[in-house]
Amino acid sequence: MIFNVSESEFMTRVVERSRELPVVVDFWAEWCGPCRQLGPALETAVSKRGGKVELAKVDVDANQSLAASFGVQGIPAVKAFRDGQVAAEFTGAIPPAQIEAFLDRLVPSPADELAAVGDEESLRKALALDPRHPEAAASLGRMLLRRGDSEQALALLEPLQGDFLAEGLAARARLAATNGNGAGPDLHGLERAFSAWDAGDFETALEALQEAIAATGDEQRRDLIRRVMVGIFTELGADHALAREHRRRLAAALH
Repeated sequence: MIFNVSESEFMTRVVERSRELPVVVDFWAEWCGPCRQLGPALETAVSKRGGKVELAKVDVDANQSLAASFGVQGIPAVKAFRDGQVAAEFTGAIPPAQIEAFLDRLVPSPADELAAVGDEESLRKALALDPRHPEAAASLGRMLLRRGDSEQALALLEPLQGDFLAEGLAARARLAATNGNGAGPDLHGLERAFSAWDAGDFETALEALQEAIAATGDEQRRDLIRRVMVGIFTELGADHALAREHRRRLAAALH
């Protein structure tokens, strides 16, 4: 959908709407030559995406305070809203290929859509399309770990170096494989930690992992437990109070 929007409608038609799907805003003016170049190309690219993204056009001459509130100093200025926030932006007329790349970063890929479904078949299809899809790999890896298939989970997760959640799940797979699937007879509380993590009880999981760190002198094992904890911190978010507390305690335990 492509539509003109004024300041009075902006909150509803752009900000709130972006909680349902991405909304790209084109700040333009009739007298602006680059705007006339960018506008049709942007409209064509949005139309090709079959309703997965919307384009709102703001005439800056008629909506000067709105443009000012978003720091628009030169036009054309394009800002993409997602989940009520500006998620990406650019200024000036850019080539069609760059417009396509800009929109590709906003609109879910086929693998993203399959990963969002979340069942095992969909996750495997997502990974067939994109073998390094982080959300699909993490979700499928967790499923495999829950049913005790640590070897397959490790093969799936280990290639995703640099993704802290995937690395945490891979470390969990290594710990489970070392102790027997399910982390053995609750050795150092790992079974309790992993069960709590799966249940979304992050506090119990992190407390059990802190105990496990303190209970072992094996440096390799301590590093694997640390990686599991970093994975949980990533899932919680860096600013989460629980993540901050346990990150501090983990640093103290390791030193």
